[in-house]
Amino acid sequence: MLTRIREVRKGKGLTLLEVAERCVPPTTAQTIGRLETGTRTVSVGWLNRIAAALDVEAAELVTLPDRTDVPVAALVGSDGGTAPRKPTALLAPAPTPGMLGIRIETAQGDYRAGDELWAEKLGPEDFGRAINRDVLAPRPVGRFAFGRLVATEEGRVQILPMTPGARQLVLDVPWIAVVRQLCRAV
Repeated sequence: MLTRIREVRKGKGLTLLEVAERCVPPTTAQTIGRLETGTRTVSVGWLNRIAAALDVEAAELVTLPDRTDVPVAALVGSDGGTAPRKPTALLAPAPTPGMLGIRIETAQGDYRAGDELWAEKLGPEDFGRAINRDVLAPRPVGRFAFGRLVATEEGRVQILPMTPGARQLVLDVPWIAVVRQLCRAV
């Protein structure tokens, strides 16, 4: 079975040790390395453990015949573009339970008109995970606040809208959605 464990791990900026420690129960970096390189057989159990550690679906860790992958042609850095040393592919965005979509209609902050954002819905117990991130928060009558979460206290959130000169909003909300991915046509 061809796996994409290494691609997903590197895409998330994690080391072998970090993935090993996130596994339940924890394992060693060497074991994760062997599973990545194929020197150890990847069972369904291992695939599920590693997927949970990487916070992805197990299907994202294997090459599937009915999924079209986008091969990486170049790695662009400060010295220009170079070909990857090993074949690699881009991971297509995959929705997970609780994801919400946000479409930007008018440019604001770092976002352009037409941008599509994938956001993860969080309950009050997880609001702290989104501090200094862009969030969407529900308001009465089908309206929403969108901006940078600057603080949270006792279930309330403080959001700084992206509109220049706008005042900070303090809201008591049942959930927020933190932006996780930007999709932009060029």
